[in-house]
Amino acid sequence: MVRGVKAAHWLFAYLAAVVAVTLLHEPWLLAVLLAGALAASGAARWRILRRAVLAGLTFNLAVSLGYAAVALWQGNFSAYYLLLVNLRVLLLVYLGFWFVVRVNLVEACRFSPTLSFVVTLSAGQIEAFSRALRDFRLAFVSRNAAAPALSARARHAAAQAGHLLDKSVCMAAETALAMRSRGCFDDYAGLPPLQAPPPTTPAWRPHRPGPASAYKKP
Repeated sequence: MVRGVKAAHWLFAYLAAVVAVTLLHEPWLLAVLLAGALAASGAARWRILRRAVLAGLTFNLAVSLGYAAVALWQGNFSAYYLLLVNLRVLLLVYLGFWFVVRVNLVEACRFSPTLSFVVTLSAGQIEAFSRALRDFRLAFVSRNAAAPALSARARHAAAQAGHLLDKSVCMAAETALAMRSRGCFDDYAGLPPLQAPPPTTPAWRPHRPGPASAYKKP
C-alpha cells in the first residue's frame, strides 16, 4: 500500500482521472480505459472487478431499467446511451476500489489537517456501520437453522434499515457536537462583530446625610 507524500500524488491523480472519465462520451474509449485499468491493477484485478460490479449493480440496474421503460414508452430508446452510462459507472467504481486498495487514504490526506480529520471520522463511521451489519447478519443466521422464507428476510431487512437509520441520525448529532466543540464549525462567522456598550454615567442623586445617632466615638 502506498504511503507518505507519494500517496498524496496518487490522490490527485485519482481525482484527475475521475474528472477525465466524466468528460468522455465514447463507449469504446471507456472500454479501453477499463481494460487498461484491469491490466495495471495486477493480481487483484478480478477481486476488484467483482466488488465494483456488485457495488454498482443495484444502482446501474435501477437506472437502466427506469431509463429503458421511460425511453421505450416515449419512443426514443438509445442503446448507445445505456452502454455509455453503465461503462462510465463501472469504470469510476473500479477506479475508486483500486485506489482504496492501493493507497492509504489517511496518509494521502495528511497534507490537510481538516481533510485528515474528515477522512478519519468517515473511516470510524464506516467501521461502526460495518460492525452493525455484521452483527445483524450473524444474529439472523444463528436464529434460522433452515433457510428463512422471503417474508422473514424482508422483515429482517426492514428492522435492519430502521436500526441503521436511527443509528445514523444519533451518530450524526453526536459527531456534529464533537466537531463544534473542537472548532470545526464557526457559528458566529456571518454575524456582525460585537461592540462594547457605550459607557453610562451614574444618575445624579442629592446627597443626604446619614441618620443621626447618639453614639459618640471615644
